Amino acid sequence: MPRYFFNVRHRPGPAGLARDPDGEELADANAARKHALSKAKAMIARDQLATIRDWMDCTFEITDEAGQPVLTVPFGDTVPEQGEE
Repeated sequence: MPRYFFNVRHRPGPAGLARDPDGEELADANAARKHALSKAKAMIARDQLATIRDWMDCTFEITDEAGQPVLTVPFGDTVPEQGEE
């Protein structure tokens, strides 16, 4: 299974990226997106950090084992659009 790395972007520039050193083995990019949304929900509910004032400004920049970008998942995607469940 491919390994995906869930790097958190909370502001522009290299200092605003928290790299995931371990990653997760998941079936495909769709599974990586679902995992990112689940992780984002948990982080929003649990963590309050002085460096991150608004989780909705954050994104996961998901990369593959070669460091190539696969997906960008905004934390705001955890909030369903009106009419969605």
